[in-house]
Amino acid sequence: MKPHRNLKAWSDSIWLIKDLYLITKSFPKEELFGITSQMRRAALSIPLNIAEGAARTSKKEFVRFLDIAIGSIAELDTLFIISVELEFLSDEDFNLLNHKLETIGKLAYGLKRKLLSER
Repeated sequence: MKPHRNLKAWSDSIWLIKDLYLITKSFPKEELFGITSQMRRAALSIPLNIAEGAARTSKKEFVRFLDIAIGSIAELDTLFIISVELEFLSDEDFNLLNHKLETIGKLAYGLKRKLLSER
């Protein structure tokens, strides 16, 4: 049973990771263990927590893992802004990644609201 695979927030976050990894390949090498690593970890945290939450037996637990994923979305948003300010991330790449992140955030919040309303 893999209930997370039916969730758009999960599948969209997989595509975000793919784009993020390709884009961060061009970041300065000295940032490999800094911003690049932190950005990748935050992005990975989104689908991992959605998947883990979806596999839990209670809605309360699922909501808790969605909250963690939503926190990672906020962290990633901040890292995008920092990367633009440091000129590691172009405006074009920022717009692409940010649009995807906003969509995932809306989906995650919507899923959380749905679960909370079903209690």
